[in-house]
Amino acid sequence: MQQKGEQNLLDHINYPADLRLLPLEQLPRVCEELRQTLIRELANNPGHFASSLGVVELTVALHYVFNTPSDRIVWDVGHQAYGHKLLTGRRKDFHTNRKFGGIKPFPSPQESEYDTCTCGHASNSISIALGMAVAAHRNHSNRYVVAVIGDGSMSGGLAFEGLNNVSGSDNNLLIILNDNNMSIDTAVGGMKDYLHQLHTSPTYNRLRNVAARGLERMGIMNDERRKGIIRFNNALKSVLNRQHNIFEGMNIRYFGPDNGHDVIQLVNTLRQIKDMKGPKMLHLHTVKGKGYEPAENNPTVFHAPGKFCPETGVRLQNDNSLSSPPKYQDVFGETLLELAKMNDKIVGVTPAMPTGCSMNILQKIMPERTFDVGIAEGHAITFSAGMAIDGLLPFCNIYSSFAQRAYDNLIHDVAISRLNVVLCIDRAGLVGEDGPTHHGMFDLAALRPIPGLVIASPLNESELRNLMFTAQLPNKGPFVIRYPRGNGVMLDWRTPMQEVAIGKGVKLKEGEGLAVLSLGPLGNVVAEAIQQAEQQGAENVAHYDMRFLCPIDETILHHVGKTCHHVITLEDGTIEGGLGSAVLEFMNDHDYGTRVVRMGIPKQFVEHGSVGELHHLCRMDKEAIKETILKYV
Repeated sequence: MQQKGEQNLLDHINYPADLRLLPLEQLPRVCEELRQTLIRELANNPGHFASSLGVVELTVALHYVFNTPSDRIVWDVGHQAYGHKLLTGRRKDFHTNRKFGGIKPFPSPQESEYDTCTCGHASNSISIALGMAVAAHRNHSNRYVVAVIGDGSMSGGLAFEGLNNVSGSDNNLLIILNDNNMSIDTAVGGMKDYLHQLHTSPTYNRLRNVAARGLERMGIMNDERRKGIIRFNNALKSVLNRQHNIFEGMNIRYFGPDNGHDVIQLVNTLRQIKDMKGPKMLHLHTVKGKGYEPAENNPTVFHAPGKFCPETGVRLQNDNSLSSPPKYQDVFGETLLELAKMNDKIVGVTPAMPTGCSMNILQKIMPERTFDVGIAEGHAITFSAGMAIDGLLPFCNIYSSFAQRAYDNLIHDVAISRLNVVLCIDRAGLVGEDGPTHHGMFDLAALRPIPGLVIASPLNESELRNLMFTAQLPNKGPFVIRYPRGNGVMLDWRTPMQEVAIGKGVKLKEGEGLAVLSLGPLGNVVAEAIQQAEQQGAENVAHYDMRFLCPIDETILHHVGKTCHHVITLEDGTIEGGLGSAVLEFMNDHDYGTRVVRMGIPKQFVEHGSVGELHHLCRMDKEAIKETILKYV
């Protein structure tokens, strides 16, 4: 522990090479300083908090033992990697983390050579690291490769696909399982229970290591014999321990579980196992939020708590939070509970995000009708399909960027059979500070070509309720409802629910000559922009809330094609393939000479920043819309 008046060690650690100059006994102090820096910085500049606190010791040990960046560390879900950023040349700029133009929210090779790959989504580290390890083996390189997986990511199917391939490839990959019994909400499923109980004898592993090294020195041990001996030893150990180890069943050497917060022991263990041939797994037990009591006691809230008082842990709310419109996710959660009370066939499904999408509201009242399937988006969709086949009505809620991972499941398991599954896509459009891995840019363009899919986006909270009510009526087939992150526009939002005519938009303002066609909540910004444009001389501007991308309202499009010389389309999605493309195709197919001006997210990966800053960057804000209206009126 640092004594009063002592100089901070962290002030002299700009890169891991500086860390490796320190004696081993000083590493606990480095960990303490790193943890206090994270607490201080994230209290004022919000980000992913508890996950990074839980891997402070592991982060220090990895950079101490391995020669990064030559050696590779692959982080699974980059919200564990803030300590890694502080140790790899970004400490002085860390106050800009997640801010527009500042440090990226997740590891990115574009930012640092220490960031080995893009890692904003879960469960991909083993596959990526295996590719690197195989490349090192084929290139006869001495490079070490480490995959750090955990925080619920082991529930993802891709992790198991990677594990299966690890055992069948020539590699020396080290997999570190950061087992904190959490994802964002508490981890669920059989794998969580299995990992919590798993144990292996440290004495056995030490003796096994000594024997293996002796056989190698004698020239007896080669690759083929090693695999056979591993299979025999694993079988023998299973008999002695009365427990079968799933990892060693895949011919992956297993060590642990160890205390993930003992940095000196971690260093010693990593030094002992890093040169062992073949794939290895080190299983660590950690505490999410370690070292900060409020986060340890409430890791779900402190996953990304916003601003908070570092001394007390009290989260700082905006003064006008009670007088602001609700978040769309909360309207979804409250409305789902209302509908579930009306319709006993309704169930809720979410991949590890009951709090993030507000399905915890249903979960609290009707836990038997709420299914958190863990970080497994493809399974969430196919599981929903199975329930729909036998008469249940799943409302499956997935963030837009994560729903990309369930594209095949939606087509193959839901759409072809026209099953009654409601897919609620949260965080659609530009989401802000989480950046390109989390923006919901592609769902409209990706889903529009799928036959029979209803795709809708509400203008406001009342429309969200009406769309959810409509989707649960009999025989509506697969029904997609997308809405953004953040607050809506209505204070009095608990409106009576009523059925919406599928494929019908709404005329918000009369006009001829120029029509603005919007989809979703951006329509509220359009209405303000039209009002300002009219104050500057624009006349006769029509505005339609299309409400449905599929089926699109052809009555509106025919009317616009006949009465307007120019059409402006607005969508919070990629400009290619969505609403604008649909309108262009319609006008061309029906020989209308109307010029279509598309506004939306350009064909590029958009960096991080506030939603307002990003809308301005992409020319989707009120000023850009007004300027475009004035140009074509």
